Amino acid sequence: MEEGKPLVGIILGSDSDLDIMNKAAEILKELGVPYEMDISSAHRMPDKTAEYAKTARDRGIEVVIAGAGMAAHLAGVIASHTTLPVIGVPLKSGALNGQDALYATVQMPTGIPVATVAIDGAKNAAYLACSILSIKYPEYAEKLEKYRAQTRKELEKKSEKLKKAIKTNGEEAK
Repeated sequence: MEEGKPLVGIILGSDSDLDIMNKAAEILKELGVPYEMDISSAHRMPDKTAEYAKTARDRGIEVVIAGAGMAAHLAGVIASHTTLPVIGVPLKSGALNGQDALYATVQMPTGIPVATVAIDGAKNAAYLACSILSIKYPEYAEKLEKYRAQTRKELEKKSEKLKKAIKTNGEEAK
């Protein structure tokens, strides 16, 4: 891997998606994964979107995270123009609060897969991208293991705190 060369492309359908999609960028930054980010609407900028997908591999991108709301065709359009792994993040917006985006992202035709995370699940999209990269880059596997170990440790502390609080209130902890 060339130092600092982006491995993950984060693409947004609109600047209104930035608050949620920045959460993916924060995780990638925390794990030391170089990324790029851009806006390209599947409907309003179809040529730019297709070009982004078609040139991603040549630019060194190995995983694409695409976030969009409402009709949410961005991830599918990206996937139709590349064989790189594409992770779709359906975003909460419009009258259906992201349900439409979820269905548009997850219901892809055979041969054009999009891995789909939860509505507004940008953080999990970043963790999934790191999991994919960890196949080739062991340092990301190590960082994911450290993150998961830290999460377990924090939950164990919270569990003990809860048990103590219950005992203090005169009840037995289970």
